[in-house]
Amino acid sequence: MANSNVNKVILVGNLGRDPELRYTSKGNAVLSFSLATSRDYKLANGDKKEETYWHRATVWGKRAEVCSSHLHKGSRVFVEGVLQSKNWTDKDGNSHKSSEILVEDIKFLGGKPRETPTGIPEEQTIVAEQ
Repeated sequence: MANSNVNKVILVGNLGRDPELRYTSKGNAVLSFSLATSRDYKLANGDKKEETYWHRATVWGKRAEVCSSHLHKGSRVFVEGVLQSKNWTDKDGNSHKSSEILVEDIKFLGGKPRETPTGIPEEQTIVAEQ
């Protein structure tokens, strides 16, 4: 194998808040969201423990626009992409480091239904006949 390096992330989790859709100055859509994953395990004394991990994810282009109309806080998704790390210095001279997943594939797995202004979950909204 000429290049045996792999940068692949696969996660299944729930959105922690509604995603944010914005557009670059060139008109490209970009969607950002936080994804929570959890792991359960037992401590040496037998007690159960759950840890939640938060991941930042970014979707670009037409896929971002489609995702913005389907995803909301609580949505369960399968995400596949690459891990990207960024380093930057803030205005006070402090160095920062962050990681995010650049989403290449996403599947909507269901999750908490979005509520309409009437308070009825979206999937159960009744359309009145005219």
